[in-house]
Amino acid sequence: MHKEELLELHEQMVIIKDNFAAREEVDGSIFEEYEEIGVDPSHVHKSKSEHKHAVFVLGNALASAMSEDEFSNAGRVGKRMQELAEDAEGKL
Repeated sequence: MHKEELLELHEQMVIIKDNFAAREEVDGSIFEEYEEIGVDPSHVHKSKSEHKHAVFVLGNALASAMSEDEFSNAGRVGKRMQELAEDAEGKL
């Protein structure tokens, strides 16, 4: 995936995050790890690896927001996103 495509994906995921964060039934703290990374889709100067890590962390948070438990489809996606985020972080 090219960096421009990754930035577009990151931007779309942030829109979804904002939608979830606005819901009362979703605990906003679920997105804290993503916010702490400090990589926003508008930060085009950041490396592709930094954006990839942010996308995986955000993907994990979104899957957690949608999952009922770790064995649901979203829960399994979240677990995989967590593994990919850890791998991406190791490559920073």
